[in-house]
Amino acid sequence: MRSFRDKLHEWGLTLPSFLWLMCFFVIPTVIVVSIAFHSASPGGGIAAGFTLETWRGISNPNYPVIVWRTIWISAVTTAACVVLSLPCAYAIARMSVKWRAVVAGLIMLPFWTSFIVRVFAWRTLLNPEGFIQQLLISIGLAAENTTLNYNSGAILVVSIYSFLPFAIMPIYTAAEKFDFSLLEAARDLGARSFYAFCRIFMPGIKRGIVSAVLMVFIPAIGSYVIPDLVGGTDSELIGNKIYQRTFPDRNLPHASALATVTGISVLLPLACVAWWLKRQDEREAKRLAEATARKLSGGAA
Repeated sequence: MRSFRDKLHEWGLTLPSFLWLMCFFVIPTVIVVSIAFHSASPGGGIAAGFTLETWRGISNPNYPVIVWRTIWISAVTTAACVVLSLPCAYAIARMSVKWRAVVAGLIMLPFWTSFIVRVFAWRTLLNPEGFIQQLLISIGLAAENTTLNYNSGAILVVSIYSFLPFAIMPIYTAAEKFDFSLLEAARDLGARSFYAFCRIFMPGIKRGIVSAVLMVFIPAIGSYVIPDLVGGTDSELIGNKIYQRTFPDRNLPHASALATVTGISVLLPLACVAWWLKRQDEREAKRLAEATARKLSGGAA
């Protein structure tokens, strides 16, 4: 049985992280959820007394469309970032140590510039007089009246550009620790390169892939700067509505209710991923236990 000193040592190590999460995650979340059960005061504050009127107000028929648009754009952005990151991370992990640092630095280089400046640059590029549209017109892939800005496609393109480094880095971190001799062994046994990549490399870095999915999906689903600058009035995401209710409308309870719905939309995928990882670990542990039992029974025979 562990001594009291060992338990005290564990609590001492855990307490700073626990207090950090309580102060900057749990308590603010509780405050936001509780505000959603109040009504807005005429002066833009929070009225006293609990009510469900705010939750009735978010039954606006436009909200399901906005929520669905937010989910599918976030999901497609996440899938595209992961698909693009896998070959990039693979290539970087196979480089020499010197070039790994250089390429990783280049991937993070855009973060030296303001996020708003980078999104505004895309807004300029996608303008009718911008380089991209003029190039598409010159090669016959777009007409003069084509609009690249102010639609869901523009939001998707800029979101993929903005969140791609968040997918590359965790996948690269996992790929860096991968034993690439397994791929060579698979090819020696007759497996094609693509088959070995999908069946050996990707399962071997699944933790990095899961981290990349979470690191892209979570900020994408709450994004409001990108749709505000390159999206139109018909391409609003839930983040834009939260901003609108918070500042122009001064309706904090309504904004809190929308933020709560958004938080639930994020927590549900997290719970599913945690459940899936737990099932995978249990299956792997069971498989190893069965393999060990077979070896022991064979040795005893």
